[in-house]
Amino acid sequence: MKKLISLLAAAMLIPALAACGGTKTANNTDATASDWAQVQDKGILTVGVTNYPPMNYLADDGSWTGFDTEFTTAVAEELGIDVEFVEISWEAKETELASRNIDCLWNGMCITPEREEAWEITTPYMYNTQAMVMKADREKDIMADVSGKSVVSEAGSTGEEKVTGVMDDANDPTVEVIAADYFANANYTGVSNMATALLEVETGVSDIAVVDSVIAEGMINGEGSELKDLVINLDNKFGDQWFGAAFRKGSDICPMVNDAIQKLIDNGKLMEIADKYGLTDSVQKALDHNAAK
Repeated sequence: MKKLISLLAAAMLIPALAACGGTKTANNTDATASDWAQVQDKGILTVGVTNYPPMNYLADDGSWTGFDTEFTTAVAEELGIDVEFVEISWEAKETELASRNIDCLWNGMCITPEREEAWEITTPYMYNTQAMVMKADREKDIMADVSGKSVVSEAGSTGEEKVTGVMDDANDPTVEVIAADYFANANYTGVSNMATALLEVETGVSDIAVVDSVIAEGMINGEGSELKDLVINLDNKFGDQWFGAAFRKGSDICPMVNDAIQKLIDNGKLMEIADKYGLTDSVQKALDHNAAK
């Protein structure tokens, strides 16, 4: 894995792709024709991603790598097609999918009731929660009172939706602390991606980053991390989340992907990829969650 601090810095320099135009809107994501037929015709599954280690990030040679990158590639191999990763602005994900610039979102995406209503989403494959990241030497002060503190999260992310109250946490039994209430007197700003949110805390621009626990663990506690002065705080139970990949509503690709995922579970390939990125426990939690349904 490349030097993580360099990756963080690069995240601020990579411009987010603007959502392209077309006849569809962000609110019209239905698959009006066979998505699978269109993917077969071009022979490529086009996947929307962001710079989100350890799920999807750029290697030293400029190619995409990471858990979701390898996972998606393995699924595509099961389906007999190639895969192309396209960097998007996460805030514009609905438009990118609706306009058919991409075929799916596969980028550590939290499953929510709203997203399940709007899209076809695969069975969960990884556990996640929202973490607070701050300077270790300021943790006691910050956790005592977040009033007036500067808070950042990725625009359009689950973290932002929780902090701003867009996501209704009141009916989620796994939520013990409602983030919108907790941060009511803090100063919130959305940024381009989670790597940038962490960099803002690292450089002292912001006090707190609210990000996925998966990226926090990977970038702060992962091998080769240069962010050892940051700490991950999970004291507030902001709720359980599960990662899934999203397709247009009615897409005939999603059930095929679910079948391919099951094959990768059965042959041990999924856990092999998870072990490579230190995500075995997170994947196993999702598999146990699915089995308990």
